[in-house]
Amino acid sequence: MKVSVFGLGYVGTVSAACLATEGHDVVGVDVNPAKLAMIGEGRTPVVEERIGDIVTEVVAAGRLSVTDDVTAAIHGTDLSLVCVGTPSAPNGSLDTTYLQRAAREIGEALGSRDPEAGRHTVVFRSTMLPGTCLGVLVPLLEEASGLVAGQDFGVAVNPEFLREGSSVKDFYDPPKTVVGELDPASGDAVLALYAGLGAPEFRVEPPVAEMTKYVDNTFHGLKIGFANEIGALARELGVDSHDVMEIFLSDTKLNISPAYLRPGFAFGGSCLPKDLRGLVHAARRHDVRVPILENVLPSNDEHIQRAFEHVAATGKRKVGVFGLAFKGGTDDLRESPLVELCERMLGKGFDLRIYDPAVVESALLGANRAFIEARLPHLRDLLVDRVADVVDHAEVLVVGKADDDVRAALGHGTAVPVIDLVRLPDAASRRQQEGYVGLAW
Repeated sequence: MKVSVFGLGYVGTVSAACLATEGHDVVGVDVNPAKLAMIGEGRTPVVEERIGDIVTEVVAAGRLSVTDDVTAAIHGTDLSLVCVGTPSAPNGSLDTTYLQRAAREIGEALGSRDPEAGRHTVVFRSTMLPGTCLGVLVPLLEEASGLVAGQDFGVAVNPEFLREGSSVKDFYDPPKTVVGELDPASGDAVLALYAGLGAPEFRVEPPVAEMTKYVDNTFHGLKIGFANEIGALARELGVDSHDVMEIFLSDTKLNISPAYLRPGFAFGGSCLPKDLRGLVHAARRHDVRVPILENVLPSNDEHIQRAFEHVAATGKRKVGVFGLAFKGGTDDLRESPLVELCERMLGKGFDLRIYDPAVVESALLGANRAFIEARLPHLRDLLVDRVADVVDHAEVLVVGKADDDVRAALGHGTAVPVIDLVRLPDAASRRQQEGYVGLAW
């Protein structure tokens, strides 16, 4: 393919040079004359392992050239990769100045491009928040070109996963290839760039692709912060943190795995909240600040409060609740977020009916019975035996557990608002229904 790469920083230089080694004819575009001069002479403007040799090789072979002429670059290529910077503004917001300028200039060039040259695809590789492509950049491209995106030219979002210091290796051995396509033809054009790399491919809507990069980077930061806080506390407790983390990392069923990484409702039970409090208390006792660990429980509480606010926003007073135990497959009510949600609703005068087949009062023993007697002595007045009793009572339904009988009763829609805490199997279609709120969307 003939490819133009806009922005010759780390991402742009590595992408341009590596694509050239894959046999594509690449032209790099930048406003910085120093960068253009260096690459034109076969030298790299960035410090990266192997990149110097690669740039020298592809420039000498005539597969990588440079220009500051946007029109010539767009007219002479099939696809453009936009790799310009998206720095933080002083207040922390995303600065899309360079992206908007590039979109406007590319749009103007598209408007004068010969239609007989074939459809050009504009691919945004810069990191940007969900909604930027469709809400900001596509309108700029269409306004400047007088053309229609997805019809006269293609648009896609293709986030990069290149780490500084190992970006060349990451290009040839990526963890995944994510394409947020405006239309299938745009996605096809992007994937043709990376044919043969062998990474898992994900074709999604542009906002999903935009969000993916942020999720990756914030999770990486969270992991580093978590490990460092554990290390700081372990040191004060006289424990070798690397020994602890070796054991932690060996667990690929729960720890280093997809477990617990599906958005949903708050956690609870007799272990997680208690152990978090214990570790945070130990840190305070040893004067070790652990802001990540300290904020896990407050973060968890926000999910409960968010659910309550959605119920209150309906303006309805009769609430039906499916689920009461802290998770499915148990009758354990200790620190259940659903119990906490019900208590908040009761405290504000809501009239509740609750269905949870696992919570049968006659079968509750020991600590669980004591918990109910202390916290929910009126439980028998709230619990009902049938799904239908909840549905008949409710002006709004809260789904905290979705067993087969609950899903059957809900069908594909209800006459009352539904607050979905678990992401029902048909959540995608329900999302369009009036009154449906999916907290795990």
